[in-house]
Amino acid sequence: MAKTPAQRIKKHGANAAVPQHHLPPVINPTTDRTPQKAQSNSNLIVIAGVVVSLFLFWYLHLLTLNQLTQLSGGQAMPDSMVGGFDQGFVEQLRAAMDADARGQLSYVHKTAGTLFPLIFGFTWLLLIGTNVARKSLRWALWSLPLLFAAVRLWGNTVIDGMLSTGSLDGGQVALASMLTVAGWALLALSLVAGGAAVLLGRKTASADQGTGPAKGHAQP
Repeated sequence: MAKTPAQRIKKHGANAAVPQHHLPPVINPTTDRTPQKAQSNSNLIVIAGVVVSLFLFWYLHLLTLNQLTQLSGGQAMPDSMVGGFDQGFVEQLRAAMDADARGQLSYVHKTAGTLFPLIFGFTWLLLIGTNVARKSLRWALWSLPLLFAAVRLWGNTVIDGMLSTGSLDGGQVALASMLTVAGWALLALSLVAGGAAVLLGRKTASADQGTGPAKGHAQP
């Protein structure tokens, strides 16, 4: 029976021939994930999010809410009123919309009306985060899409309650109008913030390339 390395050392001392044991090679000791590839992956996610956000905006505001005017005697839905609305408008809308029409608007709020602000907000958070390095500025820009998503979701709930309640309350109308106007304003500001973030990202990338290692000089 073959002796163990300890037995060989005990018998032969320093002259013992001890077989060398080698660990198996590490599989893929290096990684191909470079900062450039990470940035490229983030850009692909942002592009996909922008495309989905554009589609949802078209589907919600330009298609579905516009089609619902057929159930309200041609009157626009509260979500489409960029400048807000008053109690007289809401009373006319409530009189024109039956329970089925109000139920369809509530369904739209729970589907596309929920997906659009959430996906838009997530996309803009990623867009700003990958282009703005300064922490304080990044959080300031992040606050706009976050507020937009919160205001739009809150506005959906208030509008549904305003249209389905038994007696119309002036304070509820004012709140719904304020949230609608704030939602459109925050959407516009978020778009501006996204554009500013892209410009800052390009400016930073250009500065990094300008301060990169200098190329070697040609030999005479």
